[in-house]
Amino acid sequence: MNTLELPTNIDIAIIGGGPHALTLATHLLQKRKTMRGRFWVFDPSGTWMSRWNEQFSALEIPHLRSPAVHHPDPNPHGLRGFAENRSPELFPPYDLPGTQLFRDFCENVVQRWQLQNQIISAKVMRLEPPKPSINRRFHLHLENGKVITARRVVSAMGNHVSQLPEWVKQIPPNYPPERLCHSSQVKLPGLNLAGERILIIGGGLTSGHLAVGAIAGHAKVSLMSRRCLYEKLFDADPGWLGPKYLKGFFAEKSWEQRWYLIQQARNGGSLTPAIMTYLRRVSHEGKLTFHEQCQVTAAQWQGENWQVHCDDGTTQEFDRIWLATGNTLNVTTNPLLAEVLEHYPVPIVKGLPVLNSCLSWQGCELFLMGGLAALQVGPTARNLSGARMACDRIVPALTKASVSLNLPA
Repeated sequence: MNTLELPTNIDIAIIGGGPHALTLATHLLQKRKTMRGRFWVFDPSGTWMSRWNEQFSALEIPHLRSPAVHHPDPNPHGLRGFAENRSPELFPPYDLPGTQLFRDFCENVVQRWQLQNQIISAKVMRLEPPKPSINRRFHLHLENGKVITARRVVSAMGNHVSQLPEWVKQIPPNYPPERLCHSSQVKLPGLNLAGERILIIGGGLTSGHLAVGAIAGHAKVSLMSRRCLYEKLFDADPGWLGPKYLKGFFAEKSWEQRWYLIQQARNGGSLTPAIMTYLRRVSHEGKLTFHEQCQVTAAQWQGENWQVHCDDGTTQEFDRIWLATGNTLNVTTNPLLAEVLEHYPVPIVKGLPVLNSCLSWQGCELFLMGGLAALQVGPTARNLSGARMACDRIVPALTKASVSLNLPA
């Protein structure tokens, strides 16, 4: 649907059209069919899962890291049923869905739940919160100049602010932009990398995917991380999906301690055993060099290549640098939430807001999904499993006439 057909006054606005928003839409409709006419989803692409699909394609990721039970449909067995005749696309261990399989399943979810026309092709440029004691409605200022009012808003956006090392900020902009990229800017398909020397910085799975793609393109790769690379199957231990660990997490009254528990559980970036095995093999073949416990201190563009200085005293030359350094998770740097923070200040712990138990902001009916809701949801808040856990809290609130907007004691 385009914005011309959209009513200017709506009940629920969902910002973002990714997996969290899709999970919320299906769970809302499962809870109450009459919700269909009450919520609208805003995404610049106008299509579900657009950015997710682009990122998987750009990095040529063959399959998800999450098992097949984690997906946007309310039926946890839905994906396995959908894949009945496509078993080779469920990868060991734990049936990790192939990228195309997951994409097809999500399209099937959109069609089955008739969500094609619930998403609006529009970018929300400004979120104006309700003015205390004046009105109880949000104003969404769209890129095309239109203003939509909504009683409730759910922010289901990913974290799109790239995290860059300090030394990058010191480099004069005298280099070709494609020669120094954050991982979110790299598009492996179509790149001619043969014979190039590529430095990939980061110790997470994204750096592994970039290394695999660059080696497939006949580049010589150096993989640098500030600590020793380590492998684990999932972002966080599966115990964080249920009461095994979450019981103690939810019993913790200190928000600061919850933040530390989240950091311990995720423990920075990690590589899957399958990727790590591959990287070790190509290292033995001389196609990849590991630089562990090593950091760049400075880099200069020399006209045709990079001169890179490291804290171990070495200087090396590279043709490209790719930064797999993640994204910033900080509510205070999110431009869309700036006015909400100004009018409705909430406690913030290391960039994460303290929300109430239904993931709403204190004082106004703004609900958060994804990594910014981690203090209430736990370490897997940004993952597919976290989307379902967030829905367990948000959906009951959205289907009620009103909710308590006070923070937990």
